[in-house]
Amino acid sequence: MPKVVAALDCGSNSTRLLVMDGEGVALARHNEITRLSAGVDERGSLRADAMERTFSVLRRYRQRMSELGVTAGLLVATSAVRDAANGEDFLRGARAIVEVPCEILSGADEARYSYRGATSELDGVDDALVVDIGGGSTELAVVVDAQLRSFSMQLGCVRVAERELGFGVVTEERASATTAMIEHELRRAFEAEPALEKVVGHASLIGLAGTVATLVALERGLVDYERAAVHHQRVSREVVEHWRAILASETPAQRLAHAGMTAGREDVLVAGLYVLAAVMDRFGVDELLSSESDILDGITASLLEV
Repeated sequence: MPKVVAALDCGSNSTRLLVMDGEGVALARHNEITRLSAGVDERGSLRADAMERTFSVLRRYRQRMSELGVTAGLLVATSAVRDAANGEDFLRGARAIVEVPCEILSGADEARYSYRGATSELDGVDDALVVDIGGGSTELAVVVDAQLRSFSMQLGCVRVAERELGFGVVTEERASATTAMIEHELRRAFEAEPALEKVVGHASLIGLAGTVATLVALERGLVDYERAAVHHQRVSREVVEHWRAILASETPAQRLAHAGMTAGREDVLVAGLYVLAAVMDRFGVDELLSSESDILDGITASLLEV
């Protein structure tokens, strides 16, 4: 029987599926906004409605996996489930639906899979620094002295919006509080993982996940998502600042009017851009390379090796 593998990612803001055949060809990619992390930062647990939204999507993904003849798979849950007191309850429910192994990833494992996926198609990239801005956390990963070094910051677009920035028009007070929150986490990252300092000023930044993908789509005015139009695009620091300023001055409804804005990201994208801008500043880089190959690609590559 031909090998067909599936990776499922239950993230803080979206739930995604990648199905890959034995030759490494993607048979299906799906992404739906489910906001699993809604309220986790405040309550410390997953809400029943957020879990059911995610379970509903997983049921459709299970059907798609059956249609494509999936022979092996792995579902991973990240920041939202990691931080929730009832995370194991969610995992049991997910396992019953998708019928493949399910794991709550540590920040280090999340960074490892993301780094592998993001760099798999790149040759000769020196000092590649992967920044994966999720809904609840942001992973930094870089190879220094032949070892992968990483740190998971408590900075995601949903978490930052819930805690400091808010979801609407950004005030000076909220912007200041957000900047302080992000700078605190960046300091913590550098203290915990000193190897990060070694690539400051010459890192080749690779940006993953919805914040970066939506930013590229906005800059290019994409009415409909096209992976090829978003993948491996250069994004300057000026572009990040430009869209952060525009969107920060608007309501979520106004943001949705921009070609390229994804419904379900209009209220949290600005928070993600604050994180992205701060990371670029701290590492002294003027541009990044977007990547649509990420944690899912890293997982499927590992599954195909078994």
